Amino acid sequence: MQVINKFMMFGIIVSNMPKAKVFYADKLGLKVTNDHRQDDNHWWVSLALPEGGVAITLTTFHENFKPGSTSLYFATSDVAASHKVLSDKGVKLNDVKDDLYGPGSGVKWFNLADPDGNLVHLVQA
Repeated sequence: MQVINKFMMFGIIVSNMPKAKVFYADKLGLKVTNDHRQDDNHWWVSLALPEGGVAITLTTFHENFKPGSTSLYFATSDVAASHKVLSDKGVKLNDVKDDLYGPGSGVKWFNLADPDGNLVHLVQA
């Protein structure tokens, strides 16, 4: 028997859910699939990627974690076009760079920070 079958959810700690939802849904284009709020300190929002895969859940329930301590890597088919779309939406971005995986890898990428300082990397697939 295989104990683990698939990776199904990734949690991101946020301090301000309304700002985080705008960033991930409106700026990055992820789809909100669930929004459950007990109060400001117990709020969960699940997001889906356009091609499926692991769900991303934003949460204000911090336990022992601090907002801004996560790095995410998303694949994009056109890193330059994605950079332009996000720039046009007013997102503060770093420049597109080469060689994400070291010299000679040729993998183009750029990154940005969400409202809590979590790093979001867009990598050309």
